[in-house]
Amino acid sequence: MYRSVKFLKFLLWSGLAAASGITLIAASAYLYLSPSLPSVETLRDTHLQTPLRVFSKDEKLIAEFGEKRRTPIHFDNAPGLLIKAFMAAEDDRFYHHPGVDIMGLMRAALQLASTGRIQSGGSTITMQVAKNFFLSHERVFSRKFNEILLALQIEQELTKDEIFELYLNKIYLGNRAYGVEAAAQVYYGKSINELNLAQWAMIAGLPKAPSRYNPINDPKRALIRRDWILGRMYDLGYINQADYKEAVHAPITASYHGPQIEMQAPYIAEMVRQEMIERFGPETYTEGFKVYTTVDSVLQTAANDAIAQGLFEYTERHGYRGPVTNLGEDEKEEETTTLWTKTLEETDSTGTLEPAVVTAVEEQSVTILMKEDQISHIDWDNLKWAKPYINVNAFGYNPEQASDILKPGDLIWVRKMPDGRFRLSQEPLAQSSLVSMNPENGAILALVGGFNFYDSMYNRATQSIRQAGSAFKPFIYLAALNDGMSAATIINDAPIVFADEGLEGIWRPNNDNMKFNGPTRLREGLYRSRNLVSIRVLREIGINPTVDFLTKLGLPEDTLARNLSLALGNVSMTPLELTTGYATIANGGYKVMPYLIQRVDVMDDIVYEANPATVCRDCRKEKAPEEGFVSEQVSETSSVPLAEDKALVSADILNKAEPVMDSRVNYILNDMMRDVIQKGTGKRARALERHDIGGKTGTTNDSKDAWFIGFNPDVLTSVWIGMDDNTTLGRWEFGANAALPIWLSYMKTALADLPERHLPQPTGIETARIDPKTGQLATQGDPEAIFELFRKENTPKSVSEGTPPSLEESDSLKPEDLF
Repeated sequence: MYRSVKFLKFLLWSGLAAASGITLIAASAYLYLSPSLPSVETLRDTHLQTPLRVFSKDEKLIAEFGEKRRTPIHFDNAPGLLIKAFMAAEDDRFYHHPGVDIMGLMRAALQLASTGRIQSGGSTITMQVAKNFFLSHERVFSRKFNEILLALQIEQELTKDEIFELYLNKIYLGNRAYGVEAAAQVYYGKSINELNLAQWAMIAGLPKAPSRYNPINDPKRALIRRDWILGRMYDLGYINQADYKEAVHAPITASYHGPQIEMQAPYIAEMVRQEMIERFGPETYTEGFKVYTTVDSVLQTAANDAIAQGLFEYTERHGYRGPVTNLGEDEKEEETTTLWTKTLEETDSTGTLEPAVVTAVEEQSVTILMKEDQISHIDWDNLKWAKPYINVNAFGYNPEQASDILKPGDLIWVRKMPDGRFRLSQEPLAQSSLVSMNPENGAILALVGGFNFYDSMYNRATQSIRQAGSAFKPFIYLAALNDGMSAATIINDAPIVFADEGLEGIWRPNNDNMKFNGPTRLREGLYRSRNLVSIRVLREIGINPTVDFLTKLGLPEDTLARNLSLALGNVSMTPLELTTGYATIANGGYKVMPYLIQRVDVMDDIVYEANPATVCRDCRKEKAPEEGFVSEQVSETSSVPLAEDKALVSADILNKAEPVMDSRVNYILNDMMRDVIQKGTGKRARALERHDIGGKTGTTNDSKDAWFIGFNPDVLTSVWIGMDDNTTLGRWEFGANAALPIWLSYMKTALADLPERHLPQPTGIETARIDPKTGQLATQGDPEAIFELFRKENTPKSVSEGTPPSLEESDSLKPEDLF
């Protein structure tokens, strides 16, 4: 008996000593580790790394940037069975323990003692939150102890639901998906609330090993894991037998779903990405910025289609360059088909072009094999354009039958037409850009920088510096009107010679049709785009005063040549810069700057909002017309800056655009440019059946660049087309037939729902009946008399004598005449 009591005392003291030792060790570890533990309070203000998303004005997703795909959700919005699935898989006692599951930890300790390493962590959901937010993933005891301490702290400071919400949004679930909502989008292309029980169980099986149990990488192992979780849910009473049986027999439906891009605007997306990096730095990709642009999805789609169609029409005008290659035909049909199918699989589509192999040639049609073993046909209507290409200025005879164009085994490009038929096509050699903006504030409505962004990220709208050609002439006429000329001023359209010993030879500029019209009104000189008229106008008003005036409008001074070639558009600038200059013409004479980002949100808080300089005609202060005008001093800032703490700076105060010219000068030029459409080189635009459209064509020497820029007070759009290597488009390519059709196609959509609108007529404008030959007042009863607009002080006072002013037939210019 005595020995038994003594032994019990020994055991008691030994147990007490062991417990004291364990307590002492734990306390020492706590005192050692706790100073380095982060504050749990930071979890309440945690910024989950969420990618940058770019949207159109009407909230269509354009692009997503960032390594981690994440869409945070609130716990209350998470499906109940999803919560149960994670509990069954990871921690079924989550709502009953204090953050640490003793049984799980004992299991981990036994593994460490027996094998020397930890095979299963025994981690609760709270411990996983601690690890994912604060700790490394290294499997060492110190990290596990830190994990325990943090879990206990977390449970003291956060509710169970708050902890679970952090877990649902932070956990990595494979394929760049962080959080359950991102996983639902990646694996099923749906929101988490749209999934079923089997799919929720599949997602709940991923945290243990996102690669090993991934339904895309290893569907068999993922299925085993899913069914085990469903079994656990049934055993725990989370689901009934009927639900279990239905879910366990459900097939795997997971497949990779990239970001659900709702609108194709890759050049826009890249412009936004670059601007966001400049504003926010590396945080751009992780802070969950939602960028809402000024781009209209309907107009952007119309712009994409117009550019593609215009380039295809250009390439078809110049002939077919032939198939990509001929794959040949093997004696064994199976081997031939295998080769063709493999080639198609390895050939990526480019833009709207899809690869196809010709399998049979009939008299006036061909049969083609496409991807996924699709068989289709190309009929004669979609083949007959393919006359042989020789060079940009020459092509062969029109084909008479399909065999003149293609043969079996040819790898070709085709595109699907609106009627569903396929058309023989080829990659355009030329490139094009389109810029459309609201001229009243510079908001970019649509922008395309080339045929296919994924072949060439070079943005021709913002990076390509091209000569403007005749598209620049309106600025010369604007300077002339500002200098005192009128739309009725007579200028001689006659040969001119520029002599300069510093030049190699003599410059003899000409008109595009090599003809001269003699005395010509300023208005007619513009709408007929007469080169010699423009040169004489510039000589009359002076080069330096003209450059100074145009610089005040916002045109880059370093792009403006200080010689008479300026009159012919010898300026080099990007399409966006030229379009911005045109905005001053289209909006009534106000300086605006282009902008693309309307606002930036983070977690529904606005952190940036644009406040562009905007036309406000009621705000304009003018003196009497004969005294010119005075503009208010306003900021040129085109956006609201972000404060250091990223708080929103108020954008309630209107940023009034600065008037930079006499509104009467602008009004008269607008009227002249409408004649370009009604009478001149822009006649094709009359197809819009509107009378509020002004514009100007442009073609540079040797047809290296073709332009059309047109507008009304609501929409301004420029189109450029040319070769990246600056070679010719072909001798018969001009702004009117290469660029204008693209513009027209786009503007049919852009103006479809907008009523006609004209700028208001300013005070100080008079209309007079004049003799078109002299620009003077017409005699009474003159049948050829026309009406013309004048600034009040410039209205002619004398009656025409029937003959134009005396004009020399030609001139010889010396360098001293230029400035």
